Amino acid sequence: MFRRLGHFVVHRRRLVLALTVLFVVAAGAAGSGVFSRLGGGGFADPDAESTRAEAFLTEIGAPRPELVLLVEAADGLEDPAVAAAGAALTGELADDPGVLGITSYWSTGGRPALRSTDGNAALVVVDLAGDEEQVEAAAAGIAARYAGDRGPLTIRVGGGYAIDQAIGEQLDSDLVRAELIAVPATLLLLLVVFGGIVAATLPLAVAVIAVLGAFLALFGITQLTEVSVYSINLMTGLGFGLAIDYSLFILSRFREELAAGRPTYEAVVRTVRTAGRTVAFSALTVAVSLSALLVFPLSFLRSFAYSGVAVVVCAAAGALLTLPALLAVLGPRVNAGSLRSRRPAPVRPGHSTGLSTSPGFWYRLANAVMRRPVPVATGVVVFLLALGVPFLRVDPGLPSHQALPPSSEARQVVEAIETGFAGNRTEEFGIALPGVDADGADAAAVTIFAGQVGALDGVVEVTPHAAPAGAWLSVVPSVVLRSAEGERLVEEIRALDPPFDFGVGGDAAELVDAKAAIGDRLPLALALIAAATAILLFAVFGSILVPVKAILLNLLSLTATFGAMVWIFQEGNLSGILGFTATGQLDVSMPILMFCVAFGLSMDYEVFLLSRIREEYDRTGDNVRAIATGLARTGRLITAAAVLLAVSFAAFAVSGMSFLKLMGIGLTLAILVDATIIRGLLVPAVMRLAGRANWWAPAPLRRLHQRWHVKES
Repeated sequence: MFRRLGHFVVHRRRLVLALTVLFVVAAGAAGSGVFSRLGGGGFADPDAESTRAEAFLTEIGAPRPELVLLVEAADGLEDPAVAAAGAALTGELADDPGVLGITSYWSTGGRPALRSTDGNAALVVVDLAGDEEQVEAAAAGIAARYAGDRGPLTIRVGGGYAIDQAIGEQLDSDLVRAELIAVPATLLLLLVVFGGIVAATLPLAVAVIAVLGAFLALFGITQLTEVSVYSINLMTGLGFGLAIDYSLFILSRFREELAAGRPTYEAVVRTVRTAGRTVAFSALTVAVSLSALLVFPLSFLRSFAYSGVAVVVCAAAGALLTLPALLAVLGPRVNAGSLRSRRPAPVRPGHSTGLSTSPGFWYRLANAVMRRPVPVATGVVVFLLALGVPFLRVDPGLPSHQALPPSSEARQVVEAIETGFAGNRTEEFGIALPGVDADGADAAAVTIFAGQVGALDGVVEVTPHAAPAGAWLSVVPSVVLRSAEGERLVEEIRALDPPFDFGVGGDAAELVDAKAAIGDRLPLALALIAAATAILLFAVFGSILVPVKAILLNLLSLTATFGAMVWIFQEGNLSGILGFTATGQLDVSMPILMFCVAFGLSMDYEVFLLSRIREEYDRTGDNVRAIATGLARTGRLITAAAVLLAVSFAAFAVSGMSFLKLMGIGLTLAILVDATIIRGLLVPAVMRLAGRANWWAPAPLRRLHQRWHVKES
């Protein structure tokens, strides 16, 4: 199949390139519309109690304060001019056509919960009317008209809308900043790797195809289901890195074939048949790992599956179709603009494929490791397990306003309310009481239940409300809901036993339910990844030990990465240097997301390395020589690919969002550990100890593989 693909691309190279140009133009034009269709949530389980409670509260028209105005007065709230200005502000807001209701310090007779403890600030809680677009438009208008100085008052805008708006703006600026860092750095590294301007620019062309193609695919997906805005950042970083990785392997093999004296036509066909086949199955392993995110009910995680699989497919298509077509057109001119004085030399054992590093290092390293495989393997395993120890202390949470940088006004408003008021109106949540008659037969029971909730630690105010279809309690907490204290409060409320059914809404309940949903589905996701990976690796290599070894070594590598992430981001070490606020929790979705991405990428490198080892083993039958030669031919290439991919993710370390820093730094560390410590030390040590058992399979499976094998030719 891949040989035929190579012939097709060579014979129809101009057609392939013309279709690629049309595709890129169409994808850029249509795919740019995806940004307006992305959502900012996705952390809720659709079938959870908290989601049902929120749906009921929306159905009966319970107020949902999208905006909280923090009104500060230097002269104090008792000053007559301040009181008059506050009353005028309340009246103007109440008359705004987009406002459904207002709860103001000046309209409630000076309710204590709406007054700061020092008497110099008050709150105006605004409930907006209409659907999501109408609410956003009304909130933006109010923020633009009222924020700032207004006579003796200074008004700052907070609440859910302000937080969502700040997150969206921060993500947009982070994406631009990351690309401004990653693109020049990657181009410079490509120049170093290939030593030529033409060869260095080709992977960037494939990256453009991958990212724009994924935008188009995601635009189509948003017509069918909800997609989170957070997935865009991972998609661009992953697409950029994978496109360059796949291009790097294709280009290196092509230059190797040219250096061996083969004509352009044959070099392209052999490249697609060998490296192209490996790229295809490597992309398949990454896509399978990301697809496991679909088993989780949270649309936040599912969005990463949609965007990740789309960008992997587009990157692989660009590397297998467009890039070979370009190589068929360029031929030896792929080395044009060379920054070196010599042409790539033919590959010899212990040497690499024309990369700009001194030859022989990986060959010598492999032999040194295989002379002492037990001490090396033991030392590396102990080291990685020690790095993973902090992960035993992981405390999962969800992103809060503290994910924003400290300079964000939306975050500052929330923190000012947290510290300056007896209760936190920005964290107010509801308890749904469906079918309960709060004004009739159930009035006494509702009053008792409200008193029980109000008596709990962390609750400042509880107010019962009645509606035709039931009732609800509005609860003002004194704790941050997305925290351990918020989780405890939800568990204590749910432990109460009134004579009617109820459901707890709000961020804390969403966190508790999200953790439960992820925990329930996690074994299934891990089992699917392990089974799919084992099947794919067996299909490629025909071995039982190779899949088992690959899965165990990758788990070991990721354990070390997760331990480092807990030590840094949960416990706050290096927070001053990296510029984030530690909350004592780790985003519950990030370890899952990082596992699927990093596991797939590590299998990507596993396939490239083992393909060369198996190729040499089939040729010589010498296990030690095959390992050393395979590592020598791929070590520099894998390291260069890992560094290039790591740059794409490391660029997110400058993000203002703490969970993007976590993702960027975590994936960077995982990629570099896997490409160096795992591939350079642990793989040759373990394969040396296994000997011929590396390629063993029971007779029935061996016959199956011989009939349906997909190994590199």
